Amino acid sequence: MLITKNRKALFDNEIIDKYIAGIILHGFEVKAIKEGKANFEGSYIQIIEDKPVVVNMYIGKYSKQSKDFNEYEARRTRNLLLNKNEILKIVREIAQKGKTAVPLSLLLDKGKIKLEFAVVKGKKEYEKKQTAKERQIKKDLERETKTIRSNIYSG
Repeated sequence: MLITKNRKALFDNEIIDKYIAGIILHGFEVKAIKEGKANFEGSYIQIIEDKPVVVNMYIGKYSKQSKDFNEYEARRTRNLLLNKNEILKIVREIAQKGKTAVPLSLLLDKGKIKLEFAVVKGKKEYEKKQTAKERQIKKDLERETKTIRSNIYSG
């Protein structure tokens, strides 16, 4: 089940390879994520000492949490759980010029929170404009077909 999605990552980047990893969290962070208080702005995946981590992902304060909430802790580096073969594959892909790994979404799978991320290549400005144009054309086409169908069935 989808909890939070990183829409900007899909617009700004071209996805090369997707992964799903477990993420090590504190108890209150799990509750805050389930309340929808997570944000991916400025976050990315990095390999530090052969361990994958998500850097700069924001997890806000749980509504029933006591007052001792530290904003620095909200953006702490969190470890990801992947097997060695996946880690090696990600290291090889990230080492290539122009590629990075960014989080795409947080998922709830059998009571566990998982992080879906992807190795991506950044889009150029004209590619972003082309994507926006294609989405607008698709939206206009759907709107037109909807009005045509409603006219056929009502008349």
